[in-house]
Amino acid sequence: MHLSDETQSPRDTLFIPAFASFYDQLAQPLAWVVLRLAVGGMLMVEGWPKIMAPMAQTGFVESLGFYPGWLWSPLLAVLQVCGGFFIAAGLFTRPFALANGIMLLITYWFHATHPYGDALLTQTGMAAIAAGSDLFTPEGVTRLADGGTRFLEQVQTKAELASLFWAGGALLFAAFGGGYLSLDRLMMRRQF
Repeated sequence: MHLSDETQSPRDTLFIPAFASFYDQLAQPLAWVVLRLAVGGMLMVEGWPKIMAPMAQTGFVESLGFYPGWLWSPLLAVLQVCGGFFIAAGLFTRPFALANGIMLLITYWFHATHPYGDALLTQTGMAAIAAGSDLFTPEGVTRLADGGTRFLEQVQTKAELASLFWAGGALLFAAFGGGYLSLDRLMMRRQF
């Protein structure tokens, strides 16, 4: 099997031309597999709690305009878990990756347009920290000293960047398929 021209390393562009075969036959196919396993695995891990409570997202998806929520909530859970499995396996990679990529872009849009807020703690919580309450560990007091503002900014940034990164990974597989060592290529002798 030959990799497509987009992924091959022309000998004349490499610092060490003798490595071209190593890149083309081992490094690049292995990198596709590792990234595919990471993207698919992450989707399964993130989707598993939603499978365990399939109706938990009903109000949330309706607040985004996806009606009826009783249909979209379990559908999104199944899309994440099953889609993640199919992406990791490299089977029907493109359609599952495209669907999950779109879902992750919507997730990114949501996090970017609906920030967590200015503070985690209420005035009562701030008073408990100031009073030296034993409800908080020393690390918790440090993290929440400003009412949790900096902590929430970190959570917000992480949510946005994670959504954007995983959407990019999923859309990469939607564009290029499962790669050299995918079940699409091994079983069907072609990419879906």
